[in-house]
Amino acid sequence: MRSTVNFYLCYLLCLGLGLACVVCVCVWNSQWRGGFAWDGSALQFNWHPVLMVTGLVVVYGIGAVVYRIPLTWGQNKLPWKILHAALMLIALLLSIVGLCAVFDFHNAKHMANLYSIHSWIGITAAALFALQWVVGVAGFLLPCSPVSLRKLMKPVHVWLGGSILLLSIAACISGINEKLIFSLKGSTNETQPYSSLPPEAVLGNSLGVLIVAFGLVVLKILSNYSWQRPDPRPEDVAYAPLFQEENE
Repeated sequence: MRSTVNFYLCYLLCLGLGLACVVCVCVWNSQWRGGFAWDGSALQFNWHPVLMVTGLVVVYGIGAVVYRIPLTWGQNKLPWKILHAALMLIALLLSIVGLCAVFDFHNAKHMANLYSIHSWIGITAAALFALQWVVGVAGFLLPCSPVSLRKLMKPVHVWLGGSILLLSIAACISGINEKLIFSLKGSTNETQPYSSLPPEAVLGNSLGVLIVAFGLVVLKILSNYSWQRPDPRPEDVAYAPLFQEENE
């Protein structure tokens, strides 16, 4: 009982931090960066941090812990598999649109793409995420997937899922720092320098802290053995095709 209460406290903290991340990145780009558009201008770039934080971190993290909710234990696992896959697909689509926003902005301004460590980490996280989703759906949801393959894939899927989250967090906080350094240059662009810690810098730094805190809570939930879904009849013992009723 105490473990279940602790889980829900941690889960509520996860949801609260995720919401705070989304609100913070939206306020930053709407209030300090001028808002949003899709015209190749800096306003189009503003979609990039919003969609990447929302998709690659928040929705991804919430989707990763959906199996851990005790309310789902003892129920048919199939709907939760589909929900997990759907949340991950939403996160992936948001990330793809976020990448399109920044690539289109750079191309419109004749700027180089993928030159910074932030971009290298970010594109790696997005590529691994896309691969993880496709392989995960093929391996865990398709009826033709053999039991032996799923048994082999499961530890890799779990490990890679956590690794992608870590890469996403690293990409986001490095991107936030990069944006603040480029934007807050002092009198040359009518802003206070980043070193003086103006309100925009405080908000950006706070966003980075919130993202890290969210990631740590998600990893705490995923790594706690007592919060793993009990499975008295593992899928690896008796394979049930997609849409076949499971009496778990």
